Amino acid sequence: MKFEGTDRYVASDDLKLAVNAAITLQRPLLVKGEPGTGKTLLAEELAESMGCRLITWHVKSTTKAQQGLYEYDAVSRLRDSQLGVDRVQEVRNYLKKGKLWEAFEADERVVLLIDEIDKADIEFPNDLLQELDRMEFYVYETDETIRARYRPIIIITSNNEKELPDAFLRRCFFHYITFPDRATLQRIVEVHYPGIREALVSEALEVFFDLRKVPGLKKKPSTSELVDWLKLLMADDIGDSVLRERNPTKAIPPLAGALVKNEQDVQLLERLAFMSRRAGR
Repeated sequence: MKFEGTDRYVASDDLKLAVNAAITLQRPLLVKGEPGTGKTLLAEELAESMGCRLITWHVKSTTKAQQGLYEYDAVSRLRDSQLGVDRVQEVRNYLKKGKLWEAFEADERVVLLIDEIDKADIEFPNDLLQELDRMEFYVYETDETIRARYRPIIIITSNNEKELPDAFLRRCFFHYITFPDRATLQRIVEVHYPGIREALVSEALEVFFDLRKVPGLKKKPSTSELVDWLKLLMADDIGDSVLRERNPTKAIPPLAGALVKNEQDVQLLERLAFMSRRAGR
């Protein structure tokens, strides 16, 4: 079975090719791209289209690779031994299985999402090299090796917050999700809001792309933010005529809080509007 996208996820031909290549090679698929371009959603829709269970490991700045394998709760075992609890005799009672263990022992093939791997320490990817390559790891407390019953489909996302080690990159199939063009964005909007007025979408996209072109913008609005903005425009019944009357002397478009997410960018837009007003005098 090959990934062809879903009714809820508009995938480019390049992305579909990358997903299927990674599955064929049995390599993790490393997906990069701007925040909000659908990297996490890709894993969810891939699992849906393949009929697989999705296991998600959300990586944080404090996440350690060992947590993906298992954690041994020595403190609880010591406390139970002092209290004379019967379960203390079995060390397995104090092992907390991680997401990789869960994926490896699954009775069927699963999709494993390692989300935002670049948030963790630089050594995090290196500490998973053997486990992702050999699909096994050793449990010292029980003297056993856990091997994957069925090799999971692994999707790894990154927002490019830091560079990943070369040894890790060598073991992955890489794909960068480029920002969608206008036609693709129209298809994405139609998936979320079937039957939305074409005139509203057309004018909203003009404003959206104009905003992304502003030089010096710290955070360009993303696909997911466009979808949120359109939802607000429809909810507040703001018509395409309002968007069509773009005035360069006005700071930001209506309900732009869905698009502009920090004060630096708001101030930049206000300065540009001020300069435009002065130039028009």
